[in-house]
Amino acid sequence: MLAAARVAALRKPSVLVPRLSRQPQRACLATLSTTVLETRHVKELKLDAICLRHDKTGSEHLHIARDDSNNVFGIGFATPPDNSSGEPHILEHTTLCGSRSYPVRDPFFKMLNRSMATFIDAFTGESLTDHTLYPFSTTNPVDYQNLRNVYMDVAFFPNLRELDFKQEGWRLEHDNPNDKNSPIVFKGIVYKEMKGQIADAGYLFWSRMQQHIFPGTTYANNSGGDPAHITDLTHEELVHLHRTHYHPSDAKFYTYGNFSLEESLGFINSKLQGFDPITPPLAEKIVKPFDSPRGIGLTCPLDPRFGLRILSDLLSDGHASPMYKALIESGLGSEYSANTGYDGSTMVSSILFGVQGMKQEDISRVEETITKVLHKVEEGVKPKRIGAIVHQMELGQKHKTSFFGMSLMQGLSHGWFNGCNPVDLLELKTKIERLKSEIASGPFSQNLIFKYLLNNPHKLVFSMTPTPDYGAEVAANETTCLMGKLSVLTNEDKETVYQQGQALLKNQEQVEDVSCLSILKVDDISKKTKTVSLEHSAVSSIPVQWRPTLTNGITYFRGISIIPGLTPELKQYLPLFTDSLTSLGTHTRAMSEIDDDITLYTGGIRVAPFLSTNHSSIDAVEEGVSFSSYSLDRNQEHMYDLLGSLIRDTNFDNVDKLRTLIQGNASALSNSVPESGHAFARTNAGSRLTASGHAELYGGMSQVQFMNALSQKEDLTEASQRLKEIAELAIRRSSLRLAITCGEDQMSKNESAVGQFISRLDARPVDAVSQPEFAPTFENSFFELPYGINFTAICLSGVPYTHGDSAKLQILSSLMTSLFLHREIRERGGAYGVRWVLDRKDFTDQELTEAKLSIFQRMDAPVSAPEEGLVVFTEGITDEMRQTRREQLLKVKSEDIKEAASRYLLDQPSSHCILGDKK
Repeated sequence: MLAAARVAALRKPSVLVPRLSRQPQRACLATLSTTVLETRHVKELKLDAICLRHDKTGSEHLHIARDDSNNVFGIGFATPPDNSSGEPHILEHTTLCGSRSYPVRDPFFKMLNRSMATFIDAFTGESLTDHTLYPFSTTNPVDYQNLRNVYMDVAFFPNLRELDFKQEGWRLEHDNPNDKNSPIVFKGIVYKEMKGQIADAGYLFWSRMQQHIFPGTTYANNSGGDPAHITDLTHEELVHLHRTHYHPSDAKFYTYGNFSLEESLGFINSKLQGFDPITPPLAEKIVKPFDSPRGIGLTCPLDPRFGLRILSDLLSDGHASPMYKALIESGLGSEYSANTGYDGSTMVSSILFGVQGMKQEDISRVEETITKVLHKVEEGVKPKRIGAIVHQMELGQKHKTSFFGMSLMQGLSHGWFNGCNPVDLLELKTKIERLKSEIASGPFSQNLIFKYLLNNPHKLVFSMTPTPDYGAEVAANETTCLMGKLSVLTNEDKETVYQQGQALLKNQEQVEDVSCLSILKVDDISKKTKTVSLEHSAVSSIPVQWRPTLTNGITYFRGISIIPGLTPELKQYLPLFTDSLTSLGTHTRAMSEIDDDITLYTGGIRVAPFLSTNHSSIDAVEEGVSFSSYSLDRNQEHMYDLLGSLIRDTNFDNVDKLRTLIQGNASALSNSVPESGHAFARTNAGSRLTASGHAELYGGMSQVQFMNALSQKEDLTEASQRLKEIAELAIRRSSLRLAITCGEDQMSKNESAVGQFISRLDARPVDAVSQPEFAPTFENSFFELPYGINFTAICLSGVPYTHGDSAKLQILSSLMTSLFLHREIRERGGAYGVRWVLDRKDFTDQELTEAKLSIFQRMDAPVSAPEEGLVVFTEGITDEMRQTRREQLLKVKSEDIKEAASRYLLDQPSSHCILGDKK
């Protein structure tokens, strides 16, 4: 059972006012037919933002100049849907089926193997409800220009063939395209994808609620597509959407990094000269406020922007939040419902509070409880809690990832496409200072709660109740829709359906000439592995890896504790144990108090099971616990103190909190299966082949089943006892290693603080428990799930990282993915084929180059400061091993691929797993 109360708050978009703060910059760009609207230096983010407009077409352009080699280019279009046929989503897919200058299927996927891109993708759907983005990132200037050419051509000059629309969107086709007597069914990539999405109760809850909270607006429509309506879309409507919305007058360009702005502007201008300005159609985005609150109940399958965002965090984030205590900790529900919190992705923002896993008779209690919490919080919020949330924002300003430019673009896009000045959206420090001023001058949270939550009639109480007949009803509706379309088909129409199926097969089997796509050369790949300077020492006899570097005033800490005494019986409890450390509280402090301190002094504390296969033997593994945190340098001692308290003093007898944790974990695991089904299938199939198969116990279907069974138990005495047994074995000095990344001037201070942390840990050695010798088994497994879509995996035994054949197998995997499996599975719905490797002639130099590029783009992708040197710390893989692997990959030849396929894949035993419908 899922239920929620959601309120919408009108927000007025800011107006983009041209301000020429750098006249020389404008003069420099005048010859590029571009006008600078505004420039601004954002000190806290160490960047310069430049807002521009193309003179002829009116397209907007945001350039962010920053000393970052991972450059980003993106194009965005407003694509507000006027129905739920999935038109924006299907258009995004179909544009990627070939364009004027690049008439090949899926040029984005093919460029993955022809470039060193760190990111290539396109977005439409749940997270982008009214626009579509086409972004990429790379560190290579030539690569940047190659990819930019493809992106511009794909976006503005796609072929949009009807045959591609039928493949990507939907079509009628014989179940077996080569058999006229087989039944005609619905097919299509997006159609199938969205059937899987709708099977996810969380996604269904969000999409249906969106319809009812924003009636009469574009947000009431599903931009990803509802399978019940996808089959209404025509090819002509798709082409019309592209003509009216994929136009420079409706486009926004985004560039980021240290590459030349002038060069980008010149290129963009050359591509836009053939377009005349148009006035894109507008969509209704402002919902008419309700006169009074509304209530909606449906069935489902079994199973003021800145201030409001702060308010949402105050009310619902963490164990200390009043909503968590009232809705989750009380046992009213197992966890928050999908999308609980603030949602600013629409022009009219909203806040959602809700739960899932509740009883149907408790719907009214949920609404009453939420209202009571709001009235209580209206009386005031502890200053410490507000300070903790402000601290998270300040810490977030300093904590930078390697994909900072891409995350900026995604964060800006919602406001930018709804009329906000994108440069204003970058000024987080200004907003924080204003927030502090408002908090100091008056009742900050009380005013917001009264205005936007308690005194707002635009409120929706929405619930979904699981029913065992839901899947059958969906299938029946699909059959009715299909029969309706089949009933009007003439014999001539049926022959057309058959011929279209044949044409699609022929199109899929056609060998394409991809020479139109630019490609880097193997010589463009660096022969040397990137390395960083690491230092190693011992603190209180514990090995510590140090990475002294510029961290913007942050200390990053990570620890790994190996648990040699963990019995097979206890391993299934290990994920629950690691979650318990940050959920149950200690013997002297409630988790709500600790949670406030974690938020006030750190960027969070994360504890998780650790499992690593030895780099030189697939039969040797390390198992245990990993834990990490980071903080501003001034808060190091608080961070280490909080970690020590949780490790040594967690109260595993707190059964009430334990029950809440178990129920929430069981619900979250079950909800994650439909969206990560392939990962679950792969983990299960591989679990029987090597000693690292315990990953299945920690996060696979076995863990899903275990947690669901545990959530049904009334007596948790045994679970509590098992957690105590693990605590006796975990995180002792004798099995510990640490890694610290910080500024060089902070090493001494950290050494002292970490010494105090170590002194609190158990010094007794852990007695090793003999583990049974692992023997692989090759079995098949099936998990019946009511999703209407299947997830499958086949796993075979491989070799360890340092083995001489490991590089060959990695290249083989890349070749099979790009040249065979992508076509057979994504486009044709085929299956596994090792014979394809052995029966074909030698792989060409071009194909080998593409396979190697796809691997090295991941190996050489930029990493953020806290990730530097981690492969040494976690896996024991040295720079020398990485260099050897690099040289092996570069030397792989066609005959090596065939030899590896014959030795490791052909006629070898395998393990299979299927998740899905028993039919």
